[in-house]
Amino acid sequence: MTWGRIDEAQHYGGRILEGRRVRFRALEDQDLSDLVRWWRDPAWAVLQQIIVRPRVSEDVAEQFRSWSKSERSGEVGFSVVDKVSEQLVGHVTLFGAKIPTRAATLAVMIGSEHVDRGYGTDAVRVLTDYGFREMGLNRIEIQVLAVNERARNVYRRVGYVEEGVRRDSVFHDGCFHDQVILSALAGEWLGGVGRP
Repeated sequence: MTWGRIDEAQHYGGRILEGRRVRFRALEDQDLSDLVRWWRDPAWAVLQQIIVRPRVSEDVAEQFRSWSKSERSGEVGFSVVDKVSEQLVGHVTLFGAKIPTRAATLAVMIGSEHVDRGYGTDAVRVLTDYGFREMGLNRIEIQVLAVNERARNVYRRVGYVEEGVRRDSVFHDGCFHDQVILSALAGEWLGGVGRP
């Protein structure tokens, strides 16, 4: 939308990093202990990591610092906080966007004690909107284990469409598992499919 007045620009700027329940902010040092703890929890690691293994805390902390630098034009990372309490509830990242494709991959991690409270749904919605409206992306993709119905339902509810299955693409527990690819497109999103 083209702005006609300065207050329209300020209204947009004032809410681009906020949803109904969450707000995005830069990573702060005090976030790292929770993020490291959540990332290292094997029960949740199996849903978001290639291999479940113990990792040194400082290595995981550095990983989040790297994801949160937001220095390259095609990558951003934010800490996710509850809008009211300011309590850290997770972390989100868009990565891999390049010209001319303008396509990125979305990754979201909500802390185990904050799951099923609407934070993930709101965080995905806000980051998708940010990717299309602020980064100029055309496509955002999410990959999720086929058995993770909770996550798939969140993505579909927000406006992502299941495109296909990467058969036997993830190895855990002695066998291969399918991964579902979902995507959102700027034209559909900005037309009102899933905007916050």
